[in-house]
Amino acid sequence: MATDDMGRVPRVPPSIVDIAVDGDVVLDVLFCPTSPDTLRAALRVGYRVRLAALRTQSKYFDRLLGDTRFREAKSVELALHNLAARRVPPAQAGPPDLPLVPMVVDDESSRSAAAALEPALGDLMRLLHAGDVATKPVTLAYVAVLAVLADRFDCTAVLAARTATSLRFKWPVTSPQQARGVGPDESDGGLTRAAEDALRQKTLVAWLLGLPLQLHAATRELVVYGSRQWSAFADESDARARARARALPRWWELQDGLEAELEHRRACLLNAIGSVQAHFLRLYSSRSRQCLLGYDSSASCDSYQLGEMVRFLASRGLLFLVDYSAASLDKLPGQAAAWSVDRLLATLKQCPGYQIDKNHTNCGMRTRILPILEFLQSMLATNVLSISLPAWRKDRGSASWLPAAADPPRSDDEKAVFRFTRALAADQRLRYQGAMAAEGIAKAVFTAHSWDWTPDD
Repeated sequence: MATDDMGRVPRVPPSIVDIAVDGDVVLDVLFCPTSPDTLRAALRVGYRVRLAALRTQSKYFDRLLGDTRFREAKSVELALHNLAARRVPPAQAGPPDLPLVPMVVDDESSRSAAAALEPALGDLMRLLHAGDVATKPVTLAYVAVLAVLADRFDCTAVLAARTATSLRFKWPVTSPQQARGVGPDESDGGLTRAAEDALRQKTLVAWLLGLPLQLHAATRELVVYGSRQWSAFADESDARARARARALPRWWELQDGLEAELEHRRACLLNAIGSVQAHFLRLYSSRSRQCLLGYDSSASCDSYQLGEMVRFLASRGLLFLVDYSAASLDKLPGQAAAWSVDRLLATLKQCPGYQIDKNHTNCGMRTRILPILEFLQSMLATNVLSISLPAWRKDRGSASWLPAAADPPRSDDEKAVFRFTRALAADQRLRYQGAMAAEGIAKAVFTAHSWDWTPDD
């Protein structure tokens, strides 16, 4: 912090930004980086603003500067009273004579880059005074920082109204190229780190600014593509990784239960899809005969199909062979669950239709799994994967897939089992998005405890 020749902190900030040249209050803001990795020194900036504009547009400033129970409000009232006693209009007074409101903005509380906080706060003040932002171009990352500050100062409605007008901001689209790993540290088939960063920024901005359509699209993409922070293998290293994530920007730990909900929905989705291949592996490795042609080679047919399934799934990275030794667990890829769901289904559809000989044309997993995969694809087209902003704010308990803490534990007989019947496979109404009862069936599929994909066989 800057000091004078006597080592004292000057009353007026060394830098004054005129948000309103006729402003009657100076916000004395100290930008204080708290991260030990940040070498930037604290920066003190004053913003000359209009008290009426702040109180009208921001509930935070209305309480802070309008309620005399707060020290800041008393200080502002006394300073304006002294100016009136001297018959000096506040619009003509110099910064040393105006009320000074001290504030601290640090990168820990906002969880945003310290370098972006200063210009973002200045632009937010301009928006509160019906002005235009000075930063150009306006990027998604910058809007995310603006949204975080607007949420802190309780003025998100102003930013939401200006996002589609004066900011001229367009939401970026997650392209298929961003969903493929391009380096050794990128998950194969999942989002690149830059793409996930942008997707999380979209999710946070849509939630803070109350944009239901954008939240619907962003949360669905996050569930479908997954996150590098979500892992099925929770251990000490994962706990340390989550602790480090809390030091990352705020969008890497989505608030109001969104992070846990999206992670749970992703896990439900993967469990449902993974149950398909697990179902057929159990069938073909059991004593129950799957080849019903009655030939002498029927037993060999089942063994052949089991071997083909294992070879295909293992070669595509959908099945990992481990033994009873602890060392074999180290061979499991840590980011295996970060695949795109679309890529998972497309890979499963590539399962070969090999037969042991020409007499077993319709034997094997391919003819039985394709109708199931088409059904799952149609279920993904429904709206159940997304989070509805009105439903989440109104009744989170009903909208959430997570079991309520107050719910008693259920026995195995009481847990939901989904059975894929021929009637469901032949129901063409489920192929169309928005079909009646399709969303209810989709939620039943993805939230089931177990699945029977061949109940009619």
